[in-house]
Amino acid sequence: MRLFLTLLLFSLPLAAQESGPKILKALPVDADPIAPEPTPAPVLVTPPPKPVAPTEVPPTPPKTPEETPEKKPKEFPPINQKPIGDDAARLQIFLEQANFGPGVVDGKIGLFSELAVKSWNEVNGHELDDWNAVNTAAREAITNPYAVALVPEIASEWVNSKLSTKRSEQAKTKRMAYRSIAEFMSERYHTDIPTLIRLNPEIKIYGLQPKASINVPNVTPFLVEELTDRAWKELEDLSDRYVVVDTKKNQVRIFAAAPRPTIITDPNAPVAPVANTSLLASFPITPGKPQFIKFGSWKLHNMVALPWWRYDQQLLDTGKRSEKALMIPPGPNSPVGIIWCGTTRAGIGMHGTSDPETIGRSRSAGCIRLCNWDAVRLPTLIRPGATIEIR
Repeated sequence: MRLFLTLLLFSLPLAAQESGPKILKALPVDADPIAPEPTPAPVLVTPPPKPVAPTEVPPTPPKTPEETPEKKPKEFPPINQKPIGDDAARLQIFLEQANFGPGVVDGKIGLFSELAVKSWNEVNGHELDDWNAVNTAAREAITNPYAVALVPEIASEWVNSKLSTKRSEQAKTKRMAYRSIAEFMSERYHTDIPTLIRLNPEIKIYGLQPKASINVPNVTPFLVEELTDRAWKELEDLSDRYVVVDTKKNQVRIFAAAPRPTIITDPNAPVAPVANTSLLASFPITPGKPQFIKFGSWKLHNMVALPWWRYDQQLLDTGKRSEKALMIPPGPNSPVGIIWCGTTRAGIGMHGTSDPETIGRSRSAGCIRLCNWDAVRLPTLIRPGATIEIR
């Protein structure tokens, strides 16, 4: 079994946040005062074992050329092709660090990883289908695609194995928590439970307990325990930015406002003629149901962490509100995830999700869903006042 080098993992920094009024048209939010940010605890990792000295053996007579097999050099996947295995995970992690989200980090290059590669190539002025440049950069930047992480003790506070699937029961709970430590750890390291099982064949992933150590993708962890009830106000540079939500390619792309952004509407175009440095980030999404999508340009109206969700079955079925609704508490397993970014179009916004593995594969009622680990970056990229174009 291969050894995984450790890497000190840091929490993803958010831009400075300011508390503000939490007036939502789509989702009411708790009015409790903003809690101070806790000091993040270091992520503990397991040191690699010391190498074992080779056992001495008596010398053997040299073999004849006919008996000596040819020693083959170590083989690496072609750098100018779609990577596989460790190289695929390395590329996904590299793209994440550049704010071009590939979705779930699982070592498998699918549609979202390919779209992220196109975005990276577009920014750097390469042909959009070029694999050589991005693979070369990933190999240089990411030495080890995996690391060993410790299950933190705080995981127990964010897990409720008895969380009901019934909305009426969820409305009575304190928090929409994870249902297992396996779920907690998979989202923490931007992956899914099947990948954790594959990386840890000798460990019962569904039986994880605090202080256990497991192999994980070598990403900056999503620290759900650092989230508090907060809102973000306008910020000059971030409020001027331009966001394009592509409901056909299931991708959101964030552009700088000045100079005027070059917005390539067809990522399948063969060549990006010049580096499009106005493209700042892109992430995979799930758009709303076709009958509820509101195409057009809107302004980002508010941004709130840990939102409450107003569950209205009539609204989900018909797009029209009723007087009968339940208030579902916040948490990572809330259908709106850990952040709500509402637009000036009532009921339409970008938000997290309770099921990151379904991004791109299922439809929400009318909003734009992102993985929680991608959604939590939005306040560092855009703020209220930014333009949101849904196309």
